[in-house]
Amino acid sequence: MKIVVLDGYALNPGDLSWEGIKDLGDVEIYERTPEAKILERARGAEILLTNKTPLSRETIEALPELEYIGVLATGYNVIDTEAAAENEVVVTNVPTYGTNTVAQFVMALLLETAHHVGEHNRAVKNGGWTEADDFCFWNYPLMELQDKCLGIVGFGSIGQRTAELALAFGMKVIVYDRSPEKKIKDPEILTEKIEFVDLLDLYRRSEVISLHCPLTESTEGMINQATIAQMKEGVIIINTARGGLIVEPDLAAALEAGKVKTAAVDVLSTEPPAASNPLLNSDKTIVTPHIAWASREARQRLMETVVDNLNSYLAGNVINQIN
Repeated sequence: MKIVVLDGYALNPGDLSWEGIKDLGDVEIYERTPEAKILERARGAEILLTNKTPLSRETIEALPELEYIGVLATGYNVIDTEAAAENEVVVTNVPTYGTNTVAQFVMALLLETAHHVGEHNRAVKNGGWTEADDFCFWNYPLMELQDKCLGIVGFGSIGQRTAELALAFGMKVIVYDRSPEKKIKDPEILTEKIEFVDLLDLYRRSEVISLHCPLTESTEGMINQATIAQMKEGVIIINTARGGLIVEPDLAAALEAGKVKTAAVDVLSTEPPAASNPLLNSDKTIVTPHIAWASREARQRLMETVVDNLNSYLAGNVINQIN
């Protein structure tokens, strides 16, 4: 059984073990695979594991030995799942490994917008406190989260965990999801403390909006000039989901105009981004390099689930199949 890992570095830059996968076959592991080398490296493999390396219809149809594609992530938009199904190739993903760590990261971004801890740390180390006339100083307005309204778009496991953390800070939580009744894990805890609303109502009422929905034809560019116009003055927008949910020039313009107070994003439409990306050039943004998912604990869970997915497939009992 030939197994090829096309881009293993993001999952395992050296602090985890590949042994669970190596026990299952003849394994070749590449840190990254450029598009020009995908076919060359994938040829002859029954099993391909990929994170962000795309597997198009043309590639899948050119690999007659291929039986299984394992996505080393939750999102699987890099795979032509329809072509895989037509060619009897099973595709699996890892659905819930990052719930706690991503929700925690959302709150880290929110707390940074509230207190600007990093900026104040830099100011102190640059001599600002030493030279101050008073016992304290602050360079930015400081904000308390109690009673602020958080609007969560998408109520899967990460959205629900984010709601729980926000409630612990005393925030009011409103939620938009197309079918929340199919997803809620603990209705007794959550539904009595949150309110489900339509999307326009969420835009109009939220002081903070956090995106937790997948990137689809219907959600692509959902944060744009028209929808931002429906939001409160000074809204804070947080995105740890997919960069394509936001029309970045529209958001940059709203930040410049003051309609949006701060945008805190861990994802951009193109990654790595071009230096010209307008969100990189605003002093009203916090931009982190797609790391909300990447705690060691979360990556260890991801690795274990990848192995479980493979073992189950080889035993004839497929789990986490997406096609």
